[in-house]
Amino acid sequence: MHLDIKPCVKWAGGKTQLLAALLDRIPKSFGTYYEPFIGGGALLWAVQPRKAIINDINTQLINIYRQLKNDPEQILSHVASLDSVPCDKEYYQQVRIRFNEKIAAQKLDTETAALMIWINKHCFNGLYRVNSKGLFNVPFNNSKRQHSVDPGNLQNMHTYLADSNVLILNDDFETVCSSVQAGDFVYFDSPYVPASQTANFTSYTKDGFTDLDHKRLASLFRNLDERGAKVMLSNSDTTMVRNLYKGFHIEAFSVRRAINSNADDRRGKEVIVRNYLN
Repeated sequence: MHLDIKPCVKWAGGKTQLLAALLDRIPKSFGTYYEPFIGGGALLWAVQPRKAIINDINTQLINIYRQLKNDPEQILSHVASLDSVPCDKEYYQQVRIRFNEKIAAQKLDTETAALMIWINKHCFNGLYRVNSKGLFNVPFNNSKRQHSVDPGNLQNMHTYLADSNVLILNDDFETVCSSVQAGDFVYFDSPYVPASQTANFTSYTKDGFTDLDHKRLASLFRNLDERGAKVMLSNSDTTMVRNLYKGFHIEAFSVRRAINSNADDRRGKEVIVRNYLN
């Protein structure tokens, strides 16, 4: 049964706009589905493969999915408690302090997952950004919303994750792909190569995502191609990206980048790169 599922968090580089194009370009058949940069998971929720390995280096994001797989009711209870208080800047900052206390204590539980989901709906542009200590530092977005989640959507996420063979990892993307075999499908949606110096939103962890990481990813893409895997990647349409993936099938698309703080920079081009054609 195919469930109606949408991302429960807003994530920089989310694939809602490109989703139709991505779905049109997924291989007609494949073995295990791999998504090493899961983010909000728009493509995963749309495809709902029966066997998948998903991953993200952001520990707090992965905690959401692990807790949803095991105990969605507790997450919903915590979010309802947070939503029961009218939100203003002072309350947002109190919740953010609590979230950072959990981060500092390395407590990965249902409350931590609920705090992140709630903060994601009340912070500026849904951005996840941390300081050098790994603590969340995004300001309030002035949202007064009182309903931070769709309970039915979270329940459907739980049903899919619990009933399917989905392995949820929190590791480096190269390590995650070490088990990829011929015929498997890998979708890369890494932090984007910035289109300009003012468009760099890659601080999902305190270490960021560097040019060296992008080159490492391109090398992995070629390695997986040689292994016989089917590989698709989305990124910004820049000279660097086109050079890194030269020789593969590259298509450009116009998108709106709502995450950008500068309204003039919210139109851009993205590319879908594949090593196969359907």
